[in-house]
Amino acid sequence: MAAEQKAAYVLHSRPYRDTSLLVDFFTLEHGRVSAVAKGARRPNSKLRSSIQSFVPLQISWGGRSELKSLLTAEPVAPTLLLKGNALLCGLYVNELLDRLMLPFDPHPQLYVFYQYVLNELLSEEDIEGALRTFEHRLLTELGLMPELTQKVAEQVYLYEAETGFRPLSQVSEHQKPSCFYGSHLMAIAEDDYNEIQTKRAAKRLMRQLIDRALNYKPLRSRDLFQKM
Repeated sequence: MAAEQKAAYVLHSRPYRDTSLLVDFFTLEHGRVSAVAKGARRPNSKLRSSIQSFVPLQISWGGRSELKSLLTAEPVAPTLLLKGNALLCGLYVNELLDRLMLPFDPHPQLYVFYQYVLNELLSEEDIEGALRTFEHRLLTELGLMPELTQKVAEQVYLYEAETGFRPLSQVSEHQKPSCFYGSHLMAIAEDDYNEIQTKRAAKRLMRQLIDRALNYKPLRSRDLFQKM
C-alpha cells in the first residue's frame, strides 16, 4: 500500500550522518514534522532536488518514533524565487516556525497564512505589513498574543509580560519601549498597517513577544539581516 501523501514545506535541513539529511517540515495536517531523508546528500538521490525551502511539496514518511523516515518528497509547484530582503524575510519566517512550533501540533490556519506571507514576499509590495500579519497570526495560533481589542484610541497602554496591557496616565522614560496607543493596538488586531506609526508599533510589540517566546535566544536570520 502506498504511503499517504501530505502537503508540506521545508523549514530547515542539515546534514545527518554520512549521506543523509535531517529535515524539519511544516505540514498542513500535522504541524512541524522532523524526518530523516536517507541518502539525500548523494548526487543521484531523488530526494536531493526536492528538499528545498519555499517549494510546496507532497511528502510521505514512516516510523513509529517522533523522528520519522522520509519516504517521498514530490514538488507540486515551482520554487518561489525569493531574493534579497524577501529571501532573508522568508528565512526568518521559517526559523520562527521551526523554533516556536511543537512537533505534531497541527495549525491548518497558520499553514494558510504561511502561504500568504510567501506570496507577499514574492510580490515585494508590502513586505513589512506581510511580516507583521504573519507574526500576529503565528503568536495568536500559539496562544502567545495578548488581547488587543477593546482599547481607547488615545489611551496609552503599557505591555507587561505577566498581565498584558494596562492603561497609564503618565509614561516614564524606561517604560516607553513597552508603551502603545490604543489606536495602534486595535489596528494591529485587524492587521491594518496602512499607517507607518502602526507598523512601527507592531514591530516593537512583535519583537518583544517573539523574544520572550524564544527565551531571548538569538535568531540566526536576524544576524543575517544585520550582516547584510
